[in-house]
Amino acid sequence: MSELTRLRLLLGELGIRPGGVLMVHTSLSGTGLPPTLVRDALLAALGPDGTLVVPAFTPENSDTSRAHRARVAHLSPEEADVYRARKMPPFDPDTTPCPSMGALAECVRTTRGAVRSAHPQTSLAAIGARAAELLSGHDPHCHLGERSPLARLYAADAEVLLLRVGFDVCSAFHLAEYRMTPAPPTRVYRCVVGAPGNWYPYEDVALDDRDFAEMGARLPRKLLTRGQWAGKTVTLFGMRAAVDDVRDQLSRYRLRNDLN
Repeated sequence: MSELTRLRLLLGELGIRPGGVLMVHTSLSGTGLPPTLVRDALLAALGPDGTLVVPAFTPENSDTSRAHRARVAHLSPEEADVYRARKMPPFDPDTTPCPSMGALAECVRTTRGAVRSAHPQTSLAAIGARAAELLSGHDPHCHLGERSPLARLYAADAEVLLLRVGFDVCSAFHLAEYRMTPAPPTRVYRCVVGAPGNWYPYEDVALDDRDFAEMGARLPRKLLTRGQWAGKTVTLFGMRAAVDDVRDQLSRYRLRNDLN
C-alpha cells in the first residue's frame, strides 16, 4: 500500500469533518510524497465546502525573531548591521515565501485561489469555501490573538491536525496565551514591510512556545484522536476545547513559574 493511500485512509479514520475548517501543521520529510498530493488528499477529506488552513509565518523579515538571530550569529556586528539595513527581505503578502513553515504550507500559499492574511510576520494561508472570510482583516498589531484569524478559526469550531509533528509547533496554542489570566507581558517587534529598509515596529503579546509540548501532553486524552502515518504520530483535535484547556493550564503554570 502506498503512503498516499495510507494517508487517505487515515484521514477518513480520524474523522475529519467534511465541510469543516482544518488547520494543519506537518512535516513531510521521509514520506516520499510531494506536498501537492498531501494538499489534495486533505482537500478531498474536507470536501467542496471545507477550508484548509496553514501557517505562513515569515520570521525571516524581522530582527526580533529567533530566525534572524540564528541567521546573523556568524556575522560580525558590522556585517549584521549591513544585512539588517540592506538585505532583510520585506514582507509582501502576494509573493513572500514561508520556507520555515514547511513544504505543505508553501504549497497551499502558492495554490491558485489561495488567500493569505496580511500580518507581516504571522500570516495564515487558506484554500476553500471560507478562506477569505476567515483570513480577512488580520490586525498588524495582533499576531495570533483576538484580532487575528485564529480567533475566527476558534469561533468557526475549527479542527487542528498535527501531521507527523508535535504540540511544540501548534500555533493554535498562541490564542490561549492571549486569553490567559493574568494577561501576558508584551514586547516590541520589528519587521520589514513593502521595501528594504522600511521598518515597521509594533507592540504585542510576548509569544512563547517553549512550553507548548508540555501543555499538549497534559491535554485530556478524550480531546484527541490519534493515528500513525509514515512512521510518526498524527493527532486531530477540536481547537476550541484544546485552546480553552491550554488557556487554563498557562494561567496556572506560567504564573506559578513567574513566582518561583
